[in-house]
Amino acid sequence: METIVINHPHQFKRDSLPPLILALGYFDGIHIGHQRVISTAVELAETTGSIPAVMSFHPHPSVVLGKADETWTYLTPLEEKKKILKSMGVKRFFLVKFDLDFASLSTVDFVDQYIVGLNVQHVVTGFDFTYGKYGKGNVQTLVNEADGRFGQTVIEKIEKNGQKISSTLIRQCLKEGLVHEIGPFLGRHYTLNGTVIHGDKRGRTIGFPTANIETEEYTLPKVGVYAVEVSVDHKKYFAMANVGHKPTFKDNQKKPSLEVHIFDFQKEIYGKTISVTWLKRIRNEKKFSSINELIEQLKKDKQQTLEIIQTMY
Repeated sequence: METIVINHPHQFKRDSLPPLILALGYFDGIHIGHQRVISTAVELAETTGSIPAVMSFHPHPSVVLGKADETWTYLTPLEEKKKILKSMGVKRFFLVKFDLDFASLSTVDFVDQYIVGLNVQHVVTGFDFTYGKYGKGNVQTLVNEADGRFGQTVIEKIEKNGQKISSTLIRQCLKEGLVHEIGPFLGRHYTLNGTVIHGDKRGRTIGFPTANIETEEYTLPKVGVYAVEVSVDHKKYFAMANVGHKPTFKDNQKKPSLEVHIFDFQKEIYGKTISVTWLKRIRNEKKFSSINELIEQLKKDKQQTLEIIQTMY
């Protein structure tokens, strides 16, 4: 898959570009609604002999437009998004730098420059796709402004259990710690990748060594203890994870950290990138009055984790 980073205004000439079938959207999480949009574009490209492409934007529009702070986190950070798109058969990925100049484009200019101007023959979007200044453009204005210059397919709303599948819904599940409910929305368990970094090394002194993970831009679930699966060097292990502030040892850690205790694992993995797949929440984080009390609770957590895993695999 070729990634093409676009800074507005772009300098591409339509006549120099191959015909494209384009899936348009931000696609954070690439949930099953997003997958329907993207796979439809890939299928149409195969039947027409065109190139299947995706256009997305970075950073998130909410950050640029002041609707969120700069610590905005993602369900699928950029590199993870690229991997998933490639696996779905996308051949060209247009990544548009979202800045105030781009955000001020009229709907007509967006269509002229970023659809017609890139030799797009057909556009695939979700039913709630918006574009142009103030997000005034929608699927209906896209039909009007196409003026016969390209085709359009709109993927209707997809629901599970009476709920519209959306990135917002998945974020809400994470906020509430309901990681076990996310699978039907994503079509997979929620998974994040991170680098193992040096921590305080207290866990090994109490029989529960942990790998501290730098998760960078990923959205973490609610503070607490979770049953998880960890992949290290392409091999999977069961584990329990703690998202939190380590209140037994620290009083002022503001940003939640992630650490995992991998069962039956003795290797040194500092500096390695590992993946954490979230299965189910076990309990809230709490402050213990003694180290022994913490150890006893960790033993119970491990037993509960094993029981959860037994019911899932």
